Amino acid sequence: MANNKNSDNRIMYGGQAVIEGVMIRGRGHYSLAVRKTSGAIGTYSARLSTIYTGKLRDIPFIRGVLVLLETMILGVQALSRSANMSLEEEEEELSGWALGLTVLFSITFGVGLFFIAPLLAIRSLDGFIESDGVSNAIEGILRLAMFLVYIFLIGLLKDIRRVFAYHGAEHMTVHAYENGDPLEVDNIRPYPTAHNRCGTAFLLVVMLVAILVFTFIGRPPILISIASRIVLVPVIAGISYEIIRLSGKYSHNKLVNLIVYPSLALQSLTTRRPDDDQIEVAITAMKLAISMDQDPTDGGGASSIG
Repeated sequence: MANNKNSDNRIMYGGQAVIEGVMIRGRGHYSLAVRKTSGAIGTYSARLSTIYTGKLRDIPFIRGVLVLLETMILGVQALSRSANMSLEEEEEELSGWALGLTVLFSITFGVGLFFIAPLLAIRSLDGFIESDGVSNAIEGILRLAMFLVYIFLIGLLKDIRRVFAYHGAEHMTVHAYENGDPLEVDNIRPYPTAHNRCGTAFLLVVMLVAILVFTFIGRPPILISIASRIVLVPVIAGISYEIIRLSGKYSHNKLVNLIVYPSLALQSLTTRRPDDDQIEVAITAMKLAISMDQDPTDGGGASSIG
């Protein structure tokens, strides 16, 4: 997720798993490494828009909304490109309309499934639940349960399990970098697949923060309740990002580790132990991101290794 400088001036890299590969976000660029059907590793890098790297990125709470949008937009672009790269097909850029519609559909699906659906389910029981607080709490528990079931079910798909393995490889490689270890397979293999700044952790925090935020709303008429679940998503994202940011900054604090333990445990559903070939892909993506940050004049491009 986030990538800022920590106390020893190391950039806090983040990224995501894609189809047969890993995307890493650097300070001003992002890199993509994908295992092709031929066995070679294809790479791609590009500059990040100034929307994601400008001064707004330094403003608390606002930066959380930007990170959420960036994650979705870059994620869609990276998934589309990785699919073409892995199959060694001609790479086609998503048009602005296609990208916009895909992101809009993703947002609509997420808000509809995890915010509107639990609300409608619980509000149908208004006659049996007198307390507004109890109603919001049950809605939050239902939202969290639906999220966990969704993650579990998609994890049963073979292709998704491979994506989860690359997800683990990404985290392990970031761990190695943050601990100053050389980016080699043998050094990375012992690291855990969970990481404090994981997007899964962010989503779990969103679910929990939503319970607190909606408690202050009470139980207004249904249309106002639905509107609040949509309008307050950026607020919830902003608060959640600051919590994740702090947990990453104080990751060696025992109390912080105790608080974030549920999010780390949840990552057992969204990560798998990768094989050495998958770790090699993650290393390639990380090294490319580092090199791009060291030479910011490089505009990026595509290449192949092996």
